[in-house]
Amino acid sequence: MNTDITNVQELTCSDLFLNKLRQSTADSHKKLESLPVSRSITSPQITKSDYTFYLSLMGDVVNDMETHIFPLLKPLLPDIDERRKTSWIVDDLSVLEYRKNPYSPVFKNPAVSVPFALGMMYVVEGSVLGGRFILQNIQASLGFNEEGARYFTGYGNKTGSYWKKFLKAFADYAIINNAEEEMVAGANFAFEQIYKHLNQAANEN
Repeated sequence: MNTDITNVQELTCSDLFLNKLRQSTADSHKKLESLPVSRSITSPQITKSDYTFYLSLMGDVVNDMETHIFPLLKPLLPDIDERRKTSWIVDDLSVLEYRKNPYSPVFKNPAVSVPFALGMMYVVEGSVLGGRFILQNIQASLGFNEEGARYFTGYGNKTGSYWKKFLKAFADYAIINNAEEEMVAGANFAFEQIYKHLNQAANEN
């Protein structure tokens, strides 16, 4: 019976932490989504040019994550190599007849801790869920399915289970290591750096 009570308490701690994380990152998240380049991807008026531009910028984001952050997290996330997305973007850009080279840095703070890196990973993995909604717009407006929209297809019908699996490892680490604040900071950092990257590129375009 004591074990059952402990499990309930741990679940409650996980839920409280995840709720706090969402609240603490809400402003940064909304700020990123308010950018014209972010809104363009959900607009029924999206053009191939808009789509190509957005994918190119997200290529920088995911490539930087996979190059500098994934190695830190591999011991904690055994399936992390299945979560690589750069090749998906390369495939989509190829369909759009665009070659991405070279990649630009996004997260200009490579010396991060494991909990800070997990917070950053939360943002990138969470975007896969939103990608399912965006996929519907890409299909309806541009006519792309998995060929041409591989990135937004994400993990397909496994998207929900992949997210739950990540969240469990994420929340467990936070509670066991008392790392909530640093993980929240990492998530906000990721949102802010992605915002700066997209905003700067849009202003230069």
